[in-house]
Amino acid sequence: VQLQASGGGLVQPGGSQRLSCAASGSIFGIMGWYRQAPGKQRELVATMTSGGWTKYADSVKGRFTVSRDNAKNTVNLQMNSLKPDDTAVYYCNANDPIRGLEYWGQGTQVTVSS
Repeated sequence: VQLQASGGGLVQPGGSQRLSCAASGSIFGIMGWYRQAPGKQRELVATMTSGGWTKYADSVKGRFTVSRDNAKNTVNLQMNSLKPDDTAVYYCNANDPIRGLEYWGQGTQVTVSS
């Protein structure tokens, strides 16, 4: 399975951006987004199970929304009220714990700056 992410780019503080990720095959587990800022470890941003359960980093709660289409094998991240601290490379992730499989997308840069 391959993950293809799209979206990202430069946005002003307070602005919005949407990231999308499409999997080349079916994912029977968790899909979501992680990010890595320069000099920092990769961290979870938001994930969603196939049943619709979500998990968010505290820093993005109320601003970011993860959504998923199981039929299309896609996961999206709507980011609102963006802050400079949200600047990072965002990675799409798919995790199938039952089969012990995990996949990563290529990463897409999000830069929040005026």
